[in-house]
Amino acid sequence: MPRMDATGTGTGPVSVSEELARRAEALAGAGGRRLLGITGPPGAGKSTLAARLAAHLGDRAVLVPMDGFHLAQAELERLGRAARKGAPDTFDAAGYAALLVRLRAAEPGTTVYAPTFDRALEEPVAGSVAVPPEVPLVITEGNYLLYDEGPWAAVPSLLDEVWYLDVDPRVRVPRLVARHVRFGKDEEAARRWVARSDEANARLVEAGRGRAHLVVAGD
Repeated sequence: MPRMDATGTGTGPVSVSEELARRAEALAGAGGRRLLGITGPPGAGKSTLAARLAAHLGDRAVLVPMDGFHLAQAELERLGRAARKGAPDTFDAAGYAALLVRLRAAEPGTTVYAPTFDRALEEPVAGSVAVPPEVPLVITEGNYLLYDEGPWAAVPSLLDEVWYLDVDPRVRVPRLVARHVRFGKDEEAARRWVARSDEANARLVEAGRGRAHLVVAGD
């Protein structure tokens, strides 16, 4: 894939950069239904960037998170994968790819419903996001959009562009720990989870960086 770098700066909440806004607007105005993927390691700020882009575009975009395809906790426990929640095989990757196929088709008169992930419940929630057929851009974000094993390998070809969000681990890792604490872990347990699970997943995600259309550097 052709690739270019974009650099962002700032210490607090900021608006979407002009360059990223222009690229998203161009996709939304390209005709038909377009899909934009935003990927990067855990804690890079994918959901924040995706939400800002969607808000900027208003009714021209809908945000569909990959995390809606987390397997339910009961199924992870049945499979013996609960301790690795967030790894590639703890998602319904084939189901996610199938949803992207439906979203690309944008069948007239048919609204497609997508799931989300509730961090407070730590469970996916079906039918949470409505994607009407007239919406020109679907933004999807998640760790494994450029992962090349199993059903994940089908995902890049279903996306018109994939942006990789590249953030210094010195920013990203404390952010992850704080997130886990916010949703119920004590700080020591959060640090252990990040070191054992999130950073192992980050290494898998980083292997796909060179396949992105755009690398967005900075916080």
